[in-house]
Amino acid sequence: MKSVLIKNAKIVNEGTIFEGDVLIENEFIVEIAETISAKSSSTKIINAEGNYLIPGAIDDQVHFREPGLTHKGDIASESRAAVAGGITSFIEMPNTNPQATTIELLEDKFTIASEKSIANYSFMFGGTNDNLAEILKVNPKTVAGLKLFLGSSTGNMLVDNEEVLEKIFASTPLLIAVHCEDETTIKNNLAKYKEEYGDDIPMKFHHLIRSEEACYLSSSKAIELAKKTGARLHVFHLSTAKEMKLFTNKIPLEEKKITAEACIHHLWFTNEDYDKKGSLIKWNPAVKTQADKDALWEALLDDRIDVIATDHAPHTLEEKKNPYTSAPSGGPLVQHAVVAMFEAFHQGKISVEKIVEKMAHNPAKIFKIQKRGFIKVGYYADLTIVNAGLPWSVKKENILYKCGWSPFEGYTFKSRITHTFVNGELVYNNFKVKDVHPGMRLEFDR
Repeated sequence: MKSVLIKNAKIVNEGTIFEGDVLIENEFIVEIAETISAKSSSTKIINAEGNYLIPGAIDDQVHFREPGLTHKGDIASESRAAVAGGITSFIEMPNTNPQATTIELLEDKFTIASEKSIANYSFMFGGTNDNLAEILKVNPKTVAGLKLFLGSSTGNMLVDNEEVLEKIFASTPLLIAVHCEDETTIKNNLAKYKEEYGDDIPMKFHHLIRSEEACYLSSSKAIELAKKTGARLHVFHLSTAKEMKLFTNKIPLEEKKITAEACIHHLWFTNEDYDKKGSLIKWNPAVKTQADKDALWEALLDDRIDVIATDHAPHTLEEKKNPYTSAPSGGPLVQHAVVAMFEAFHQGKISVEKIVEKMAHNPAKIFKIQKRGFIKVGYYADLTIVNAGLPWSVKKENILYKCGWSPFEGYTFKSRITHTFVNGELVYNNFKVKDVHPGMRLEFDR
């Protein structure tokens, strides 16, 4: 039996922080107390020295690019970056090549992850205009949910048949996660800018092309459809102030049928950053204005927004250097997401307890993930130690993404992830990732 004793940690769980010890045996947390003595000489002891011990983050939206797009990233490389960033479980999107729109293709991805992933994993099934029969075969206990693109993004899987859309909403018990941008609005906006600039549209217009109105039109329609059909809806990567009125904090999360997510980049960057960062911060939906960013923070803190995720979506620098119309949207984020939120803690914007709620507890609740997302006896030991006073700078040589770049390059974070455990296995320790694959397929209480 493997046992690890973490001592003198500031344990963060369910809105409280308390100093204490945590004992791990094999894959599970077996004891949490003010002080615990090692029961065996073979127990590995880690002195957390007053650092924060938090549940490993659960990232409900990543693109790890395997199969078919592995020049940008793959499950091995990006799960390495994830655990280095304190993310111990991820849910990956279906727009790979081939797209995960049949049970067989979905299971192929699970097979790859079972052989390669350091972190725990699940995959979204992809909805299209013509695969309802396959959607209805998906087992809600073993698959995270159904992803629908209601606006085209990288790897087009646009669902634009309204009749089909309503049928999907009305007939699946799966959690439906949506990318909301109105296609017609975007096409019209793009045509206007192309007329003036050709393909080389200045990046600063991205948020006006993929505009507030495009987002609001689509997300409001999806919410209306969810209310009409009773579907369980989760709206990904919100980016505008206007959309915030569509969500509520009047009922507990467990009772919400419609939940919301914000991503690191929309909480960090604004349109003022396009001049300096260019296509490195070109995402869909677009990074928008300071007023939008402020509204996202307000909604995050008052619980209209339930989850913080990354939408990690690597592309090569070569691809990113293309002109506006051919530079792909998306960027790598999993390695720097937790420390980016700790930066906001240092700025007095958010508490550590709230970070844990939005990055670990709430994703576990929303997706009904079994025995993860909390520091509790009997739960899997997915844990991260954070030293909130150990600065480090993001440099080429410490970036673990296969694409080799980060929008945070050159930035000095005040906090550092020092240790990450996945299912009781120490997978990351001070810039070193172990060559092990303890990641497990997530299971769901549905």
